[in-house]
Amino acid sequence: MPAASARTDSPTAISKKFASLGLVQDFDFVLHLPLRYEDETALHRIDSLYPGQMAQVEGIVRKAQVLIRGRRQLTATIDDGSGQLSLRWLHFYPSQIKAVEEGRLIRVRGEVRGGSFWGFEMVHPKVSRAGAPLSDRLTPVYPATEGLNQPQIRKAVNAALSRVRLDDTLPIAVQRKYQLAPFAESIQLLHNPPKQADTLALIEKTHPAWERVKFDELLAQQLAMALARATRQNKKAYAMQGKRSGLVQRLLAQVGFTLTSAQERVCKEILADMQRTFPMQRLLQGDVGSGKTVVAAIAAAHAIDQGFQVAIMAPTEILAEQHFRKMSAWFEPLGISTGWLAGSLTPKKKQQAAALVADGTTQLVVGTQALIQQHVTFARLGLMVVDEQHRFGVGQRLSLARKGEQEQEAIAPHQLSMSATPIPRTLAMTFFADLDVSVIDTLPPGRTPVITKLFADSRRDQLLEHVHEVILQGRQVYWVCPLVEESEALQLQTATDTFNRLQQELPQLRIGLLHGRLPTQEKTAIMSAFHGHELDLLVATTVIEVGVDVPNASLMIIEHAERFGLAQLHQLRGRVGRGKNESLCVLLYQAPLSSVATARLKAMYETQDGFEIARRDLEQRGPGEFLGLRQSGMALLRFADIDLDAPIAEQARETAQWLQATHPEAAAAHLQRWARQRADLLRI
Repeated sequence: MPAASARTDSPTAISKKFASLGLVQDFDFVLHLPLRYEDETALHRIDSLYPGQMAQVEGIVRKAQVLIRGRRQLTATIDDGSGQLSLRWLHFYPSQIKAVEEGRLIRVRGEVRGGSFWGFEMVHPKVSRAGAPLSDRLTPVYPATEGLNQPQIRKAVNAALSRVRLDDTLPIAVQRKYQLAPFAESIQLLHNPPKQADTLALIEKTHPAWERVKFDELLAQQLAMALARATRQNKKAYAMQGKRSGLVQRLLAQVGFTLTSAQERVCKEILADMQRTFPMQRLLQGDVGSGKTVVAAIAAAHAIDQGFQVAIMAPTEILAEQHFRKMSAWFEPLGISTGWLAGSLTPKKKQQAAALVADGTTQLVVGTQALIQQHVTFARLGLMVVDEQHRFGVGQRLSLARKGEQEQEAIAPHQLSMSATPIPRTLAMTFFADLDVSVIDTLPPGRTPVITKLFADSRRDQLLEHVHEVILQGRQVYWVCPLVEESEALQLQTATDTFNRLQQELPQLRIGLLHGRLPTQEKTAIMSAFHGHELDLLVATTVIEVGVDVPNASLMIIEHAERFGLAQLHQLRGRVGRGKNESLCVLLYQAPLSSVATARLKAMYETQDGFEIARRDLEQRGPGEFLGLRQSGMALLRFADIDLDAPIAEQARETAQWLQATHPEAAAAHLQRWARQRADLLRI
């Protein structure tokens, strides 16, 4: 039997545990709001209990014993005159045995289980002294960590509440306009709700007290975004001419493109931003294949023609190298020096490439996050282009944003971010409020719609016949798998197994294998071979998700499609349909499907609209994937739900604008209360 521990943690050790929950200052404790509540305000009769109920009962212990039923366990039976209730502990201390001695009157609280022939029981119920006054308030249950119990957290929270001033930062006019409960009243109620409070509304966060907290959180974020915008506008940047430069005209003649009206519109928006004396911070959105790359090239040509350097950064080496090849082919014939900088280069080649960037010889440099290494400096960086910006961690994006700043002149480069994952309106309004957003909302002529079909993996033989037919017609095929090696946890068809199996089943075909663990040179060689039609079929992991452009590939097969995210499936589907041939995307799934997987595959089958896909993906997986915050380990919003609370977000946006214009002191006080520890990360 375990002995009761006599050790108590020191105040310093307890403080460290609180700090691990982000609880350092008094206001941190004030905003450490309960997950749920327990009702200890009433006693229940045993004959009124039902399974699943959280109940509190008082009764006399009729029987208590330690039994061995495979393991030691403490059991007891209590009687309140209306019936009997069994109690059981699988882990217990000597003090607990004493607490349930026969003949004692005790109070227990726990979840009611059973209801069969043997009656009801509670497992590991909370035991307290019978006869004590019942609470007149619901008991909060807080987020905790190992080594901190609920009484310790409650004590610390209540102590903080007694010390802080919960002055309202919102003018009374705002409270009245949106019918908001007072802040102090809301906070006190959430920590100590009266027994008559609507428990369901508290748990579902629809109670007016929760509405107030969510409004304040969203308002703080809107104010932080506005502060980020104002801070950027106070920085200096190189002001460039607004009219399209001669190099832009030569570039368009070189690539042979006729811009769509949407591309023309976003080009005007970007070049107008680059005229300003503060740094551009523009997000260029466009669905897969909408022509973002040529827009980025036009912005780059505009900057280069006026004597500035341009850096283009992509999240993967495959995508970065594709950008480099495309940009080199477009710019080198025009006499523009292009450079390549990536982690796979030898130290000597990295040093040489960095030296050419530092002295200004390289006018356009393309690379991966190697561009943000400390040793990389620029002679006169005027524009940074970040592709698939949400795939970089917050820290990486902050480093890049500061990379071009010249300490002597404090001049920052203009920044153009690109994303093929359209941002839903609510998300853009909340998390990208300090950015200017351009949208390419039409596809270039010649892009063929991709037909999407769902195939159970039991139909593989039929699918293999179709693969053979497609390749006999001179076209190419992608076969995408989720893992490289077999995993015991996820029994999925792997890329290596699929590659070996397809070589046996289709021996007449030229088949390649591409995955992230291959050396960079080998990956490049395989991708080049596929692009040059030296391979018929490419088995790959998601390294081909973004940027890979092979117009002759008209069939995409995604193995275990139910395991991929919706945005990822849409990106993969965008690798085909880039040429003149009718294209097909096959989502190969393994039954049975979960409800989430069913909804995901249904969405892919029903629509090719990137914004609709993004909206459904936001509903299913939350905003972290859009924002690149998975890497930061930090919650986006603690209390508000970006989708469910869209109306509150709209109210917060309007209020932020009004507060800044009419009550700047209140805006500053509100931001100080809510965002003081997250100011840097709020610059997404």
